[in-house]
Parts: sequence; structure tokens; C-alpha cells
Amino acid sequence: MRIAVSGTHRSGKSTLIDELSGLLPTYVTVDEPYHQLEEEGYAFASPPSVEDFQEQLERSIANLDEEPRDVLFDRCPVDFIGYLLAHEDCDAFELEAWLPRVRSALRKLDLIVLAGIERPDRIVRSASEDEEQRLAVDEKLKELLLEDPYSLGVEVLEVEGAPRARAKQVLQHIDPVR
Repeated sequence: MRIAVSGTHRSGKSTLIDELSGLLPTYVTVDEPYHQLEEEGYAFASPPSVEDFQEQLERSIANLDEEPRDVLFDRCPVDFIGYLLAHEDCDAFELEAWLPRVRSALRKLDLIVLAGIERPDRIVRSASEDEEQRLAVDEKLKELLLEDPYSLGVEVLEVEGAPRARAKQVLQHIDPVR
């Protein structure tokens, strides 16, 4: 299966992927586009600009084109749409122009696992983090993935709980006899 783990920053995505990769040892793990681009020398603005998120969206789409069958993706194109729609300069982002490519890329996924912010929040953060952006992106991702206003047409599983519980929910979903 081709599974993407989606969620705002500091929502437990990478921890969930670590759990899943231990439980699904034949799966390849693909790092999130931010880290891929950073390793290649891409210089992100601080805070990231609309162009930075579009670059990550482009890489995320390319990742879905290139990777093998059994894979865990840290983020998918919808993540970056969420960030772009929550960005202060969101008017500079032309969503309608991107939707055909995003829909096409998402058809290459079997499942998106949404690791959202829980109440109470399980993730410990520093006071300096942009909590307003984190919450706004979480809200956008839940709208995009759970309400599907743009007919993205991908199966979504929202998980909650501790990392091991989240991983078990994914395993139960992909293999109900486990």
C-alpha cells in the first residue's frame, strides 16, 4: 500500500511513521519535502513564504510519482494546500490551478492517515512556536480531508491517541484480521 501521514506541524506525524515503519518493515519511508529540499540546499524563508510551500507541494506531487509500491510518505500534497490556505498571503496561491495535478497525484495513494491535534493536546511545544498557524493548518487539513470540498477522492483515516494506539488503528484499517 501507499500511505501518506498528514497533519500540521508538531501533531505526531513523524512519530507515527517511526511506529509504522517498525511494524511494517517491508515499507519504504519517504521523508517530508521540507527536509528533502533543505538537504538539497533550498533556502526557506523564515517564516516560510507562499513560494516555499508551493515548492514543497511540487516535491510532494513528484514523490508520489516516483516511489515504489509499499511506502509511507511523511506528508502529502494536501498538507501543503492546508499550509497555503492558512498562510497570511493565501491570495497569492491559485488553488484551482493546482487541483488537477493534486487530484491526479492523490490517485496514487491508497490511504491518507490524518494525525490531527487532539484535545487535550498530546504534543509538548515551546512557547516560541506559532500556535495560531498550527491550529489554522490543522483546521484546514480536517476540512480538506474529512469534508472533501474539492472532491479529492482519497480514503482518509483520522487517528487519535498515543503513538502506539495510532499505529494500531492504521494496521487495523489496512489489515482488519490483525
